[in-house]
Amino acid sequence: MKVREYLKEYTLLFDGGMGTYYSQRNHSPGTGCELASISQPELIEEIHREYLEAGCRALKTNTFGANRISFQGDEELVRKTVHAAWEAAAKAAADYDAFVFADIGPISSPSGETEVFEEYRFVADCFLEQGAENFLFETNANTDGLKEITMYIREKAPEAFIIVSFAVQADGFSRDGILAADLLADMRAHGRADALGLNCICGARHMLNLVRELDHEGMTLALMPNAGYPTVIGNRTFYDGDPRYFAEQMREMAAEGAMILGGCCGTAPVHIEMTAQALAGRGQETAVHRAKIRRERIEERSDSLFWSRLKAGEKVFAAELDPPADANAAKFMRGAWELKEAGCDIITVADCPIARARMDSSLLACKIRRELNMDALPHMTCRDRNLNATKALLLGLYAEGIRNVLLVTGDPIPSAERDEVKSVYQFNSRKLAAFAASLGKQVLPGSFHLFGALNVNARNFDVQLKLAKEKEEKGMIGFLTQPVLTEEAFENLKRAKEELSGYILGGVIPVVSARNARFMDSEINGINVDPKITELYEGKTRAESEDLAVEISVEIMKRISGFTDGYYLMTPFGRTGLIVRIMKEFGVTDQK
Repeated sequence: MKVREYLKEYTLLFDGGMGTYYSQRNHSPGTGCELASISQPELIEEIHREYLEAGCRALKTNTFGANRISFQGDEELVRKTVHAAWEAAAKAAADYDAFVFADIGPISSPSGETEVFEEYRFVADCFLEQGAENFLFETNANTDGLKEITMYIREKAPEAFIIVSFAVQADGFSRDGILAADLLADMRAHGRADALGLNCICGARHMLNLVRELDHEGMTLALMPNAGYPTVIGNRTFYDGDPRYFAEQMREMAAEGAMILGGCCGTAPVHIEMTAQALAGRGQETAVHRAKIRRERIEERSDSLFWSRLKAGEKVFAAELDPPADANAAKFMRGAWELKEAGCDIITVADCPIARARMDSSLLACKIRRELNMDALPHMTCRDRNLNATKALLLGLYAEGIRNVLLVTGDPIPSAERDEVKSVYQFNSRKLAAFAASLGKQVLPGSFHLFGALNVNARNFDVQLKLAKEKEEKGMIGFLTQPVLTEEAFENLKRAKEELSGYILGGVIPVVSARNARFMDSEINGINVDPKITELYEGKTRAESEDLAVEISVEIMKRISGFTDGYYLMTPFGRTGLIVRIMKEFGVTDQK
């Protein structure tokens, strides 16, 4: 996906202040960070990854001051720095499906604008040689050389996405005494930049006030304020702005129409994480989203939209995301938002899969419900809770607006860990269903919609059908099946639809490589992969394998459409972009 396409749907969130955060991480106050791309490439890449984990979708290369004037005419050093910085950012971004922007800071020269342009051109050519498609010219006080360089890049790379950003004080003037409104108007009239905006110098609140006074209608606006204002203590500079306050101001900027947001000096990963959460909590309220998303108060929704669609006979789409293994939910929530935007009706969250501790599925479901205004289906196992704990959890889920729950027995604790971790198993999934159903009759104002699992890959499918019928008798109203990747699974799925009265969501998991296919077939209980499918992936590159995964998954969805009530898409390795591709190729939006 290109930046222009992304901006049609989402607010683009950048990373924060590389220079200040590098100094904090490297314990080197006052030193430049550009050359660290050569001397400490692992640290620079690690910093990029911290911002990506926090939730950003665009990285600035570590090249703000990399130019011939700053490097005293050393062209080779500039080239090496650009190459190393690009490599570190691109390597990190590839794992998160993020954009990389060539970051070029202000260049001034006593010889005038002609030399400024030549210096910009030299740096731009270094980036173009690396394959750069996105450029950010930031912290400018005037427009010297910017019109010429944006025109030059547009000629060399017509599809390039170019951002030009200016640094102004809280009163709206740059250090050259030019008003922000005039700087933006000048570049806007030139027409070569894709986005214009402000960065640095100002804290978030002052930048927000400036934006409210600007005429930016029809402009793709980029805003990247500082984390506050610096304090110098013991020759060290600190930005002590509160990340949560910063995020609140960023949310207001999005509400004002800013489509590109990020941070400048002092903004650490925590500022970006809070901003990502704030944007998700507000449904990314840009002008695009305000027109597109109908916000509703949770207490006004007595039922779930997912359930309403299912009852109405419409095909529903559920997507499963594995909960994070640490305390950082930013990537998980970003994935959930992407799936919602693609047309997903409900996110399912596994309950400590493979009996290994992960972030609690019920808490994540509540977070999705509250922050994304989206239905969530937490898995609930019998393994880890007794009767009291289960009741307490169900009461809390209902209070938080969760109306759909998947009840499963749960994977056993690995034998090597049983001395340290004890399972509970006070009841099986059928008894748990009966208990949860009884709460709807005796304690709760309404009932949960209880779902179960159905293994269409079981060797003895007769047993599976028998258990499923017992689960229906205990109160389950539908089933999510294991992935359908063999002819036997297709036949079992058809048989289930004929014999069961509940709703059925057919399982689909994209195979992403031959190795992945062999692993699932050999190591994961409940998944069988047709050897013919495995053979198709032999010798394929990652990109080719992903294209094949889309093709096969869409074909499976079309084939099972006649005997399912919806689709249960499992996300491999957190690659939500792949699931989004599958849904788009299948034509999800056309069916709604």
